Amino acid sequence: MELGIPAELIRRRRLSLCTEATTLVVVEFGARGRKHRLVPRAAGAWRRMKAAAAKAGVGLKIVSAFRSFPRQVEIIRRKIASGQSIDEILSVSAPPGYSEHHTGCAVDIGTAGCDELEEVFETSEAFAWLVTNAARYRYYMSYPRGNRYGYRYEPWHWRYRER
Repeated sequence: MELGIPAELIRRRRLSLCTEATTLVVVEFGARGRKHRLVPRAAGAWRRMKAAAAKAGVGLKIVSAFRSFPRQVEIIRRKIASGQSIDEILSVSAPPGYSEHHTGCAVDIGTAGCDELEEVFETSEAFAWLVTNAARYRYYMSYPRGNRYGYRYEPWHWRYRER
């Protein structure tokens, strides 16, 4: 509520609370040395999936993985400070407590030569490979076009699921 996010919006969009992971492993380092962490099962599946993609000549990299509740608050605050409205912000970012990144099972995926966190990712070989193969590793795209949560289409956002 401190961020101005109406509880009714969360109810209307049927957002689910996401429990913050406590046991995480470093699975990859970003370009600036940032540690990308996932829960152990998601990390193992990510490593296997990335290796299979590489064997097929497709490069996958993590742009973002685990994100804590406080980090999500910082992201929302920064966007508010830049003049964005809550509606604009919540079309691309989850309210704190509702981000799949809190679970340690979600990854934002990138590939060389493609702008990060942009719809153009759907035209990449990496995206085509993921659509065909990611489910074998229990990774699924969370926010397809017209998703029920009210988020914009995110072809780069994939989540590991046990079943």
